[in-house]
Amino acid sequence: MTTTPTLRLKKHADRRLKAGHLWLYSNEIDIGVTPLKDIVPGTQAIVEAANGRPMGVAYVNPHSLICARMVSRDPSMQLDRSLLVHRLNQALSLRQQLFAEPYYRLVHGEADLLPGLVIDRFGDVVVVQINTAGMEAVKEALLDALDKVIKPSCIVLRNDTSGRRQEGLEEIVEVVKGELPEQVLLKENGVSFAAAVLDGQKTGWFYDHRVNRAWLNERVAGKRVLDLFSYVGGWGVQAAAHGASEVLCVDSSATALDRVAENAALNGLHEQVAVGQGDAFEVLAALKADDEQFDVIILDPPAFIKRRKDIPNGERAYGKLNREAMRLLGRDGLLLSASCSMHLAPERLTEVVRGAVRHQDRQGQILFQGHQGPDHPVHPAIPETSYLKALGVRVFRD
Repeated sequence: MTTTPTLRLKKHADRRLKAGHLWLYSNEIDIGVTPLKDIVPGTQAIVEAANGRPMGVAYVNPHSLICARMVSRDPSMQLDRSLLVHRLNQALSLRQQLFAEPYYRLVHGEADLLPGLVIDRFGDVVVVQINTAGMEAVKEALLDALDKVIKPSCIVLRNDTSGRRQEGLEEIVEVVKGELPEQVLLKENGVSFAAAVLDGQKTGWFYDHRVNRAWLNERVAGKRVLDLFSYVGGWGVQAAAHGASEVLCVDSSATALDRVAENAALNGLHEQVAVGQGDAFEVLAALKADDEQFDVIILDPPAFIKRRKDIPNGERAYGKLNREAMRLLGRDGLLLSASCSMHLAPERLTEVVRGAVRHQDRQGQILFQGHQGPDHPVHPAIPETSYLKALGVRVFRD
C-alpha cells in the first residue's frame, strides 16, 4: 500500500493558504522535515502547517519554483476521477448559466480549482492544455471525466506550452478522441469563426476579449477600422460584421492573415476586410507616411511584459505603440487599447494611454474599462488569475 507523502510548511508559511491561495513555493517548505527532492514530480501530498496540522492535498513538482498546487482542502480527498468530474460539472454549470451556446472557456485553471488545466470548448470539440506535472499525472482520469461530463465528439490536447517546458514535460499536440472536423467553428457575438486548434496560438482562439469586443462592436458602424495584432480577425471581422465600412487587419503572421480572410469570407465580409502583413510599428510608420487615417484603432498586442523584470521595457513598448497609433486617428477617433500582461497593472495602462494622448497634444476620455470575460473568472485570493485589461478611449482635439 502506497503511503501519501507529506509537505510540512515553515512557520507562518500557511498564511496565503489560509487566505485562499493555492500555490506553495519551494522556500516555504520545511525541507528538513519533508525533503522536497524525495518527491516524484506530479505526486500528490498532504500539506501540513508547521505544527503538523493537515491543511489539504496538493500535487508537487520539486523542480518548479511553484513546488505545489492545492487541489483540495480536505486531507482525505485527492485529485482523482471523482473529484475531476465534480469540478468539471461545477465549471460547466457556470458556463451554461452565462452562455446560450457551447463556445467558451470551460476551465480556467486555478480559478476553477483545477490548477494547471485549461479547456476551451468549440461545440462538440474541446481543446485541452495540461501545463503541470501534477495535472499530467491524472491525464487519463481527466480525459475520462471530460468524456463523462461533456461527451465531446473530439478532444485535442494542445500540450505545447511554455509552462510544460518549465515543468519538464514533453510538448505534443494530438487528437486523443474522435476525428477533428475540417473546420472547427465557433460563434462569438453573433459572428462565425474557424478556430486553428492544432497550429494556432494557445487553443486556437481567445475567448477572453468577448465582452470587450461586444462593447466595441456597438461603436463601429460606418467607421474605418485598423486592427493591429489581428491574429485571425477576432476584433476586425466582428467590426465588419457590425457595420464598419472598411477594416484593415495587420499581423506579422501570413498564416494568421490567411485565416482572417477565411473568417471574413465565412461571414460574407471579404469585401470589407483587407489584410496587411508586417511588424506593427513598421506598418504604423508606413501608414502615417501615406497620410492614412482611421476612425477606430484596435491595439491588442501579445504580452510585452512576461516577467516582473520586463516591466520598464514593456511599459515603454506599450507607450510607443499607443503614441504611434494615435497619430493615425482622425480628429475625433476611438482607440481600443488592451494588454494581456499580468504584470501591467490596470492603472499603469491608464497612465500609458494618458501619456500617449498628451504626447500627441490631444485630449482623451476613457469611455470603457474592460476585463477578461466571465468564462475566465478571477480567483479572489490569486491576483495572478487577473491579467486582461482593455480601455476604450475617445481621442480628440480641443
